[in-house]
Amino acid sequence: MGVGIGKIIPKEEKTLKSFKGRKIAIDAYNTLYQFLSIIRQRNGEPLKDSQGRITSHLSGLLYRTGKLIENDIKPVYVFDGEPPELKKGELEQRKEKREEARKKFKKALKKGKKKEAMKQAQKSTKLEENMVKSAKQLLKAMKIPQVQAPGEGEAQAAYICKKGHVWGASSQDYDSLLYGTPKLIRNLTITGKRKIPNKDKYKEIKPELINLEKTLEELEINQEQLIEIGILTGTDYNKGIKGIGPKTALKRIKKGKKLEEIYEKEEKEPETDLNKLKQLFKEPRTTNDYELKWEKPDPEKIIELLVEEHDFSENRVQRVIKKLQQKLNEETTQTHLEKF
Repeated sequence: MGVGIGKIIPKEEKTLKSFKGRKIAIDAYNTLYQFLSIIRQRNGEPLKDSQGRITSHLSGLLYRTGKLIENDIKPVYVFDGEPPELKKGELEQRKEKREEARKKFKKALKKGKKKEAMKQAQKSTKLEENMVKSAKQLLKAMKIPQVQAPGEGEAQAAYICKKGHVWGASSQDYDSLLYGTPKLIRNLTITGKRKIPNKDKYKEIKPELINLEKTLEELEINQEQLIEIGILTGTDYNKGIKGIGPKTALKRIKKGKKLEEIYEKEEKEPETDLNKLKQLFKEPRTTNDYELKWEKPDPEKIIELLVEEHDFSENRVQRVIKKLQQKLNEETTQTHLEKF
């Protein structure tokens, strides 16, 4: 779900070339969900191998990561760990919604309603443990660094960015801002033409850059107030107050209203301790146990995983491998010349 503050956040439209030479921490779960949702067959079903195993996430990971490397962008994928206790209720609700969407998908498919089937198929997207495992195997073979977060992947990505080990953090959700990432990049792994839901039209999806410092200056608030606005509109840990959107929340917070006062005025009882909720964003669980190192890919391992195990086209996979090798060779040559 993420936090619903997008309407008040200033964004700057960019191109992939804008991030040339940048190291970017990518929220892995968020990205894999995007691949599973977008990369589908015409009937709404995800891509599968001959054994019926879903491969949409691997397809997206291979080609999109290859495209980033082609554009001189160095990605590092950050994987979620154990979710906070407060999130478990939200996760259970998501599970129920996915199951309901799956039922609607099957009904729509039987009736030949392709648009409805696709819509419900995307809502039923689920990231299984085996998918995460295969994604990590592919990244290892591609020699793309990955970080295992102890808690939320977005929080860890924000932490790596604040440390200055990467230039920015990439996610579709705005939670990264609440965790304090200096720079948030949206749409990084889903650039290109995308079909508008329920319409026979397409739109161009371009990367968006959000600078936290500039955002706070423009909104005339501080980081804690941004967190409070997020809590009022709803996060992965709470539903917020119905009827209060980001613009209303911003106005009330800027007037100096405290969270407790706003809840009391609206005659709403907080679902959880508001101070603990704020603390989840201010001091999330993170780790220093990571190494960011980009090396030449292992072609044999990539072919073994994608072609031999999951029936990918060898020619297409080889083309990506060749581009990865070429780009990394260029970097090595450039580094040697600079030293000389």
